[in-house]
Amino acid sequence: MTSPLSPRSQDFHPISVKIPEENRTGATVPSGSAIFSQSESDVDEPNWKYASSQEDASVLYSRPQRRHKTRTLSASEGPQTILRQRNTYGPEQGVGTRSRRMSHDEHSFKSRKFLVDVEETMKLVLEQEDTDANFQIHAADKGPKVFSLGTVSSNGFNSVDIRGTYMLSNLLQELALARDHGQKQIVLDEARLNENPVSRLTRMIRNSFWSNLTRRIDGDGLEKICADPKNRGSNRAPRIYVPEAEPGMRKYYERIAAAKPHLGLIVDTVPTNFDAKWVKDQNDKPGILALAMKEVSRGEGQDPDYQGIPFVVPGARFNELYNWDSYFISLGLLADGHVELAKGIVEHFLFEIRHYRKILNGNRSYYLMRSQPPFLTDLALQVFAQLDPETPEENKAWLKRAIQGAIEEYHIVWQEERRLDPVTGLSRYRPDGLGIPPETEASHFTAVLQPYAEELGVSVNEYTEMYNSGEVKNEKLDEYFLHDRGVRESGHDTTYRFEKRCADLGTIDLCSLLYKIEIDIATSIREHFNDSLELDHEFTLTPFPFGTEVPYKPTNPNLPDLSQPRSSTASKQTSAEWFARAARRKDLADHYLWHEGRGLYTDYDCKKKKQSLYESVTTFWPMWAGMASEQQAEKIMRYSLIKFEVAGGLVSGTESSRGRISLQRPNRQWDYPAAWSPHQIMAWVGCSKYGYTHEAQRLAYRWLHMITVGFVEAGGCIPEKLDAVAGNANIDAEYGNQGTDFHLIPREGFGWTNASYQVGLTFITQLQRRALGALTPPDVFFRAGRPFHQQ
Repeated sequence: MTSPLSPRSQDFHPISVKIPEENRTGATVPSGSAIFSQSESDVDEPNWKYASSQEDASVLYSRPQRRHKTRTLSASEGPQTILRQRNTYGPEQGVGTRSRRMSHDEHSFKSRKFLVDVEETMKLVLEQEDTDANFQIHAADKGPKVFSLGTVSSNGFNSVDIRGTYMLSNLLQELALARDHGQKQIVLDEARLNENPVSRLTRMIRNSFWSNLTRRIDGDGLEKICADPKNRGSNRAPRIYVPEAEPGMRKYYERIAAAKPHLGLIVDTVPTNFDAKWVKDQNDKPGILALAMKEVSRGEGQDPDYQGIPFVVPGARFNELYNWDSYFISLGLLADGHVELAKGIVEHFLFEIRHYRKILNGNRSYYLMRSQPPFLTDLALQVFAQLDPETPEENKAWLKRAIQGAIEEYHIVWQEERRLDPVTGLSRYRPDGLGIPPETEASHFTAVLQPYAEELGVSVNEYTEMYNSGEVKNEKLDEYFLHDRGVRESGHDTTYRFEKRCADLGTIDLCSLLYKIEIDIATSIREHFNDSLELDHEFTLTPFPFGTEVPYKPTNPNLPDLSQPRSSTASKQTSAEWFARAARRKDLADHYLWHEGRGLYTDYDCKKKKQSLYESVTTFWPMWAGMASEQQAEKIMRYSLIKFEVAGGLVSGTESSRGRISLQRPNRQWDYPAAWSPHQIMAWVGCSKYGYTHEAQRLAYRWLHMITVGFVEAGGCIPEKLDAVAGNANIDAEYGNQGTDFHLIPREGFGWTNASYQVGLTFITQLQRRALGALTPPDVFFRAGRPFHQQ
């Protein structure tokens, strides 16, 4: 059964990403999946994505290093000779006294090899080049940016200059890696210092960053995952909350706590019917929430053992499993062939739906009442496409569980009466909750709370305790935090787009995601389950059609009456119902969210009954979902792309929408000029889906170029977000920029930024990748590619 939906909702046939045989575990991508695609111009090219002549450091430095005799120095030579060979400047030299090219340089067309003392060289490099003492070498450092290394061929007697921020930063990184592996002296290939930055970064993400961001919640991984940088309370004892319905898991963690008393682990229980008050009461004793595990038999008569299923965290202060972060992270994992890791994330999402009644904002106790933008069906379909084709029945059973879980969350979260506006039929980010979010920075709400504290003559901290305990009632604050919780559930925390109104907005973001879920469920039921799917768990199916203001136009006369709540186990799911739901949602989006004159989608204020004026880059999300018509997509590309496209990709919103910034009205991190990985990826896919391939490549190149330049000039930094106008990571908003604080070498990057790099490389051509490696600015590259009359 089909319905009159946007023709782009199901006709996207991407070319699957090429993955080496040793890395791949799956098949092609199904129709309708919004997975990224490789450019058609690269289909017949050799697999350049994984090409790198350099071994990973874990392999290179784990081998015993060849020992070299060090040159014996006479008493007259002494430390001055070492200084001359190893360092660029002696004590008596000043900056600028050294010539650009010295006669001692060894000339060769081959990659040279250097004999390097790890500790000594690291000390000298930091003393000379790290002028701001942050254990990184970046372009802003005031050092001479030149350092001499002795060559292997001369046993360290002759030396060669290592020049520039990038090579010196790579030198420091290689030294740190060698020290990690216990090496005192190494033979360092010059090719590792001047390695193509694209190859170096993608290798580091694939072989190092993902593994360093991987966590497990079991005996081997508890110490790492329990650490919570956001916990500002006095109770910092590691604590794990286990669902009441999982007594076996609780016994397992109690055994771990007894076997490892040094952890100080406290095991607690999440009641099946927890509510907002229970969650608030746990805020002074926060903990990690248990996730899915594999049960392992310990023999007859013994309680089973458990093994944690690995997952990837965003990094830095975000040391837990997040909802929409995990979707974009999984795209990167799939691009790099880590299918089992991505599959495990889906398993955790299904566990959360079962035990916590939603896919959580994050698996900490203070997140229990909030979700985040839903991507479950698209993620499940992309993982399904790469599962082992030798096990089709097992794969199908897995997909069935994922679709069943998505249907359950759709009804009990996004269509339930709290979030669904009954008049418009639009869903909103409107979670339940009480009190002040405890995970925010200490001063985040000071300006909001200060006037109320002064009225009572108490401090802000005292007023916070009084408000959270219910000692004082404040309806204005109740409404403020209703919207604040909505902002955090939206994933866009924070932005003036949602300030003091988020819970009343039917956003184009959420509307697009729910449309995609409906289409994914419909096509899965039709193509994989013979157009009939039974649900195993009991919950209430919400009525259809939704929304009373816009008349419903039936698309299928044979559709049964669905206007009353029903039991999930009483009737089978069919594609006809889900196609009808998607068609209804598109009608509502066209009526409430599309602005024909401005050529973009916007949000709708269900309370004030009018469209928002804020121009958000999420106007591209209906293209990602396939909900936009061809005419709507054409208008977005013609009239709206120019509003968001800047040097480094797409900004979150327009400068005029953000408004004037001042001390009283500081910048928000999801407003102009900030740019974020999710917005880039969604736009690339959306443009590609509607045939705007060159625009997708240009946008991807801009983003990749900005990241690559930052990687080269900022010591290997891969940040959470970037300033796409200035082209750097210098965003001073709210809690700062995660992923920028590291010593010597970046070890994690940041989850979805890592993913955006790996995914972005699949959009650009091989020629564009070469230009990217040469740091060719986007405007230079794309101007050079146009006929002269168009320049």
